Amino acid sequence: MRAIIPVAGIGTRLRPHTYTLPKVLVNVAGKPILGHIMDALIRQGITEATVITGYKGELVEEYVRSNYNLTCDFVTQEELKGLGHAIWTARMTFSDDPVLIILGDTVFDVDLTLLQTSQFSSLGVKAVEDPRRFGVVVTDGTFVTRLVEKPESAISTNALVGIYYIRHAGLLKECLEELIDKDIRTKDEYQLTDALQLMVDKGEKFTTFNVDGWYDCGKPETLLETNRYLVTKQKTREAPPGCVVVQPVHIDSTAVVEHSVIGPYASISKGAVVRNSIVRDSIICDYATVNDITLDRSIIGEKAFVSGRFASINIGDTSIVKLSQ
Repeated sequence: MRAIIPVAGIGTRLRPHTYTLPKVLVNVAGKPILGHIMDALIRQGITEATVITGYKGELVEEYVRSNYNLTCDFVTQEELKGLGHAIWTARMTFSDDPVLIILGDTVFDVDLTLLQTSQFSSLGVKAVEDPRRFGVVVTDGTFVTRLVEKPESAISTNALVGIYYIRHAGLLKECLEELIDKDIRTKDEYQLTDALQLMVDKGEKFTTFNVDGWYDCGKPETLLETNRYLVTKQKTREAPPGCVVVQPVHIDSTAVVEHSVIGPYASISKGAVVRNSIVRDSIICDYATVNDITLDRSIIGEKAFVSGRFASINIGDTSIVKLSQ
C-alpha cells in the first residue's frame, strides 16, 4: 500500500516559523512534524510514499531523502487549489491498488494494519463539538451515505481527521478527473471530500474508523498541545548533572542543559543549549540557545537566541531576543 502525503501548504498560522521552513518541518517533540508521520507509516509497514510538495518543497525532499530509506516520489503542486487538486496532481504516481492518504499537518496514533485486509474503503473520523470547521460524514450505521465539506449546519459531528484509506484508487482518480473537468468546487477549491462523495455515488462502499489519537499541528497552541502528548510517549532521559527534570520531557542526546529546570512538557531538540533557565510546556528547536530565563508555553525557533526575564514567546529561526531584567 502506498501512502500519499500532501504537504504543499504555506502554513500562515504557524508564522514566524514558516517564513523559513515549510509547515511540516516545524519541530515538535524533538523532530519535524513530518518525521513523526513518516515514523508512524514505517511502523505500519508502509514502504512506498508520494509526497506532494509546494512551498519550500526542496527542503521537504531533502529531509525525507536524508532521513528515510523509502521508495518515495515527490510531486509539486504548482497552484494551491485545494486538497482534491493536490491528490489529482499526484495521480500518475499510484495505480488502482489501495492507497492511504495522510494529511501532513497532523500526528496520529492509531493502528492502521487492519485496513490493509479490509474489503471496504474507510475514513478516519473523530467526534467534534463544532463540525463546521471540518469535512464531515453521515452514515446509515454501517456505510457512509454523505460527505460535506465544512457544513453550515450540524448535519454530523463525525469529522474527517485527515486519514483516508482508498481501496480502489483508480475510481478515486476517475472522480478527481471529473472534479477538474467539470470545475466542481466548494469554497472555491477542489475538495477531496467532493471526490469521495462522487465515489459513494458511483457505488464505492466506505466505512469509518475512530481516531481518538489525532493531534493537530496547524497553530502554535495546538502544536504545543501535540508536543505535550508526544513527550509522554518517549523514553525519559536522566536529569543532566546540576539540573532538575520534571517529567515528561524530551531532551535530545546532543543538547547541552546546565543549571536548569526542565519540564513538564518541554522538548529540547538537537544541538540546543539551555543554561540557568526554567523551561516548561515549551519547544526549543534545533541549535537554539536559551539563557537566564523562565519560559512557559513558548516556541523558540532554530538557531534563535533568547535571554532575560520571565516570558511566553513565539520566535522564529535565527532571531535574537534579550529581555531586560
